[in-house]
Amino acid sequence: MPVELDPNAIFVHRLHLEPTTKDSSPRLSRSEDAEKFVSGSIFFVGTATCIIKWAGLTLMTDPNFLHQGDHVHLGPGITAQRVTNPAINLEDIPPIDAIVLSHFHEDHFDKLVQKDLEKSIPIITTSEAAKELAKIGFMSVFPLERWESALVAKGDAKIVVTAMPAKHAPTGLGFALPDTMGTVLTFVASHEEHEAELDLEKIGELVDKGVFKMYISGDTLMHDDLKDIPKRYPKIDLGLFHLGGTTILGTFIVTMDAKQGVECIRLIRPKTAIPIHYNDYDVFKSDLEDFKRAALDSGLATDPETQIVYLAHGDTYDFVIDKKRFGGNLA
Repeated sequence: MPVELDPNAIFVHRLHLEPTTKDSSPRLSRSEDAEKFVSGSIFFVGTATCIIKWAGLTLMTDPNFLHQGDHVHLGPGITAQRVTNPAINLEDIPPIDAIVLSHFHEDHFDKLVQKDLEKSIPIITTSEAAKELAKIGFMSVFPLERWESALVAKGDAKIVVTAMPAKHAPTGLGFALPDTMGTVLTFVASHEEHEAELDLEKIGELVDKGVFKMYISGDTLMHDDLKDIPKRYPKIDLGLFHLGGTTILGTFIVTMDAKQGVECIRLIRPKTAIPIHYNDYDVFKSDLEDFKRAALDSGLATDPETQIVYLAHGDTYDFVIDKKRFGGNLA
């Protein structure tokens, strides 16, 4: 069954964005309506698939709905077998406003999704993945280069999606693995009208009004370019970190293992960190228990600056946004 696309969603094309440092609180004049902006949720389906809901907007990340025993192709001569089941099936997901796809790999956008997902649903992804999606009939694909942004908006709720550095392949293995990206989602609550196309200044103003920022690592290894993220986005509220220590061809690690996960969380410094992508395929060699041990041994687990939240498939994490960020307009 094709997945339903919410007809009320409005999608604005990608724009380059370099965040400014000024602080500008949103002004919501209708406080009785504004209450919907103070909370949201993340439903963990499995692998890197999350359904993020906030103020009437629903985004999905890296849709993977294969079941235990199913196989995926990951590159020349590289396959993997799923060893878990998703929390829900593809046909059971709610209406989705847009998908944020870190890269075009079958454990992130599987054959079932390629066949049954509504072809008009907006997908924000890498340039390389956008070309592959267009080949199989997806009609609303928005490629981002590093630091470029797209806007998903519905009514007064807006989410700016900005591409972050990520590196899937270790040196010498780039030919076998696709380009990938992380993202920062900036949640904006504003009664201001949005236009069909927003210029750089206006998109920057939206980010300045952001009341909540969520980092999603994508499939990446630790590398120097990640250091630019906290320079541009020093205040991340919540981070979703792809772990698993994915190991291909016997020896090559292509996603963060437990040690790198700890290092990445300490670099990004989110108030809340949620590990995902940790146990779903037989090539994931560094599981959640491995990360828990590393977090304890390193002291991260008791760091007062970052709370680590562990989600099993089917769990929901509810986040709350401080009303002070709305400029005193939420009573």
